[in-house]
Amino acid sequence: MAEKVVKTEAEWREQLSDLAFKVTRKHGTERAFTHDDFPKEPGTFNCVCCGAPLFAQEHKFDSGTGWPSFFQPLAGDAVGEKEDRSWFMKRTEVICNRCDAHLGHVFPDGPAPTGLRYCINGVALDFTPGD
Repeated sequence: MAEKVVKTEAEWREQLSDLAFKVTRKHGTERAFTHDDFPKEPGTFNCVCCGAPLFAQEHKFDSGTGWPSFFQPLAGDAVGEKEDRSWFMKRTEVICNRCDAHLGHVFPDGPAPTGLRYCINGVALDFTPGD
């Protein structure tokens, strides 16, 4: 993993859209089905905050939830997990390990081979086409 990216709240606000700031820095959630236009060609989904490569197109699947879903991260150390007890429930939050951006949550109801569903806010991702 590359060196940790640390910025002030003002620096993040200047860099990100209002929605991206709310989601990634303040642990918000975008409305479902607002990012269903992601490309289908091969490529990598990167953190909108720091550019770290997080997920591969080949690991993406249609979960029907309205958020981009993946069955595994690109690399074992790309994302981290934290316990999230907000909204009167227990969930597992997914964060970017490079800049601590809130990405979404992971659930144990995904497809093979992992059985996991990384349910990620589309506004937290940038797509880079590639092989």
